[in-house]
Amino acid sequence: MKKRLLYETGRDPALGPAAWRAASAGQLAAEEADVRWLDPRRLEEAPALPEAVRAALAAGRLTGVNRRHPGWERALDFISPKAGKKRVCLLALGDVGGTLLTALKLLGGDVVSSIGICDLSEKAVARWTAEMGQISWPWDYGALPGVEPVSPEGLFDCDAFVFAAARAVPAVGSGVEDVRMAQLEANRPLAEQFGRQAREAGFRGLFVVLSDPVDPLCRAVWRASNTGPDGELDHRGLLPEQVQGFGLGVMNARAAYFAGRDPRFASFLTEGRSFGPHGQGLVIASSIRHYDDGLSRELTRLTLEANLRIRELGFKPYAAPAVSSGAMQLLLALRGEWHCGSVPLGGVWFGCKNRFTPYGLELETLELPDPLFARLRETEAALRALC
Repeated sequence: MKKRLLYETGRDPALGPAAWRAASAGQLAAEEADVRWLDPRRLEEAPALPEAVRAALAAGRLTGVNRRHPGWERALDFISPKAGKKRVCLLALGDVGGTLLTALKLLGGDVVSSIGICDLSEKAVARWTAEMGQISWPWDYGALPGVEPVSPEGLFDCDAFVFAAARAVPAVGSGVEDVRMAQLEANRPLAEQFGRQAREAGFRGLFVVLSDPVDPLCRAVWRASNTGPDGELDHRGLLPEQVQGFGLGVMNARAAYFAGRDPRFASFLTEGRSFGPHGQGLVIASSIRHYDDGLSRELTRLTLEANLRIRELGFKPYAAPAVSSGAMQLLLALRGEWHCGSVPLGGVWFGCKNRFTPYGLELETLELPDPLFARLRETEAALRALC
């Protein structure tokens, strides 16, 4: 790793990461992190920077630090994780949790040391512990991560915590079209409970939200964690960048599925991107370089409705989300690779391509066509209104 250079900024701690890998001078001067960070051309010009800062920025080794955040020193520790494989703890072993656990065990041997599992049902924990213990490569029995029970009190003794619990899932045939929003009021108190527990435990790892609706629940977790005994925000809990929502991965995969079946959308496979939430407000671009608004909106609609097609068959659409959004994105994140996830931008969590680096959280920056950027702004406004 090339030596990083720190650049101190000062903005509202609620409006962006405490430490990040700066991609442009505009990000250093902006009063808040918002969707303009995805296309830095749209940010106002920053004041003249010293030569050393400009050189570090060009070399990709400049870390922006928000000194107004009480936890800015913790933020620097967060982007310098310990070497070696990581321990993961998973809460809830329902349809999503069980499928995610299976994929994580099979795919995560290179980066996951062990997986702790917890559920309200002791029988479910015993079942999955036994089932996972009986999955191994012949004659290479230690190649896959071990799985063991963990108590609720020990859930945050890990490097990454995955919240996959849900209190309400509308039944197939219930007539509920936007299942994710129907879950918000039911799942928010539970998410907030574990946000507060993370604060009490002094958790220093990655808090992953997989339960629906992913993006609003990320904000609920962060806010609960950072609310003091007096009910006021004190920013002494989870850093904004410690909380990431994994819902966009399956939307990206669904878009690729349709792109592979219809030549009109084929450009998505090489030039496309996905942005925004796991649900209404999703933005699929069939191509960044040759953006077609009509085609992109059609592909977005197909992607949004894909889960409904599974429900029409009489099944809950949980397998693809558990693997594409859950296991795959978590493993990419732990490896420090590009992945799809919701990140803190301007007080909301917004899905985009990002990665964790030794210089801080890095967001992919692109030259976004005006019609596409307008869609991102609409989604950003809708998420803020929801909050």
